[in-house]
Amino acid sequence: YPDLKASQNVRQLMEELSNTENRIGFARQFYNDLTTRFNTRIRVFPSNIIASLFHFEAFPWFELEEPEARKAPEVKL
Repeated sequence: YPDLKASQNVRQLMEELSNTENRIGFARQFYNDLTTRFNTRIRVFPSNIIASLFHFEAFPWFELEEPEARKAPEVKL
């Protein structure tokens, strides 16, 4: 019974980690999509006139520069 309970907890933990990674990926994609739409909009007529009047600048995409940051954390049980 303790093994069964522990395996259920481990399975639940792994599922939560997977869900968290997916949410982070979706959030990054959502940000990059909005950034692309904004950057396109400030360059297209007639909104580019308003953007230049208010000094709107393009936003950078979210990118990880360090290779270590791209790796998923290792879980040791």
